[in-house]
Amino acid sequence: MVNTGGYMAEENKSSTEPQDSAEPMSAEPEPGSKPASNKKIKVLLILMALFIIGGWFGLKWFISARSNIETDNAFIEARIVPVSSKVSGTVARVLVDDNQFVKRGDLLLEIDERDYQLQIAQAAAGVGMAENETGGEQMKVEGARAALQSAKARFDQAAVDQQRAEKLYRRDVLPKEQLDRTTTALRVGEAQLKEAEGGLKRAQAEAGLAVKSGGKAKILQRKAQLDEAELKLSYTKVYAPRDGYITRKSVEAGVNIQAGQPLMALVPLQEAWITANYKERQLTYLKPGQKVEFSVDAYPGKTFNGTVDSIMAGTGAAFSLLPPENASGNYVKVVQRVPVKINIDKNADPERLLRVGMSVIPVVLTGRTSGDVLRELNPFK
Repeated sequence: MVNTGGYMAEENKSSTEPQDSAEPMSAEPEPGSKPASNKKIKVLLILMALFIIGGWFGLKWFISARSNIETDNAFIEARIVPVSSKVSGTVARVLVDDNQFVKRGDLLLEIDERDYQLQIAQAAAGVGMAENETGGEQMKVEGARAALQSAKARFDQAAVDQQRAEKLYRRDVLPKEQLDRTTTALRVGEAQLKEAEGGLKRAQAEAGLAVKSGGKAKILQRKAQLDEAELKLSYTKVYAPRDGYITRKSVEAGVNIQAGQPLMALVPLQEAWITANYKERQLTYLKPGQKVEFSVDAYPGKTFNGTVDSIMAGTGAAFSLLPPENASGNYVKVVQRVPVKINIDKNADPERLLRVGMSVIPVVLTGRTSGDVLRELNPFK
């Protein structure tokens, strides 16, 4: 009995074990589904975060593109000052080299001055001769004045003799023949007096006394020639008209040059500016005085500052050598570009000097806010 009960108990135990083991096997799929759903949620969250971040940066880029005006059609420009001589001659010395920086007043070159020194000597001799000639002419004037006084005295004496002769003739004391002689003498004296007056005027005119210069017209003329010769001598030294860099030097010592011939050029890079050719649609909110940030291809990673100076009065095509004639032939609309002058900040890095012709990318900061940009997108405004 005992054995049978033990056997039955073992049988019942063995029959119940599969049931206990079957319960955990049927419960395993439920906890396994939770990690799969969590992964899906994480992926969705990541995608939503990426979408939000991308939308944020996209909106930020859109607002920046509408508020900051950018172009890559921009270049560095500066004034090119041609240097030439005012006189001709042979170059004696050239004191500068290509790409050398010079300051205003620095001596650039010298021209052989011996020819102009001879001109000064000739002009000085001319002044002395004019002074001597004026002295001789003054003596002529004094002689003419003395002759006039003598002619006047003779005329006065002839007039007195005429009056006496007429009185004596009326008293029948003097014959008619003697009266005629006194009358003739009076006429001769009058003619001699007029001749003497003309001679004095002629002498005064030759001496220059007839003008306000007081007889120094010839001397002043020769002194003016002397001053001109000295001025030409000073032109034999050519100085720098302003600060800048020497370029296009085409002169060497010993070369014979002509007045006005270009010898070299001076570029004041410290006064350079940017000419940015913006599209006409980009000029809506562009105004003088706005801040500008620009980069230069020669200095990657470096940002320079500037200010909008002015906007050109017309497009680049309108001021070209052959402007377009839109009224003739078939018309095709093309987006035009308007040059904008941008002043470079004077406090820019002096070690990174901007050269003429360098390509730049300027960005004009118009100061428009995100609200101003978004209000433009409102279809119900």
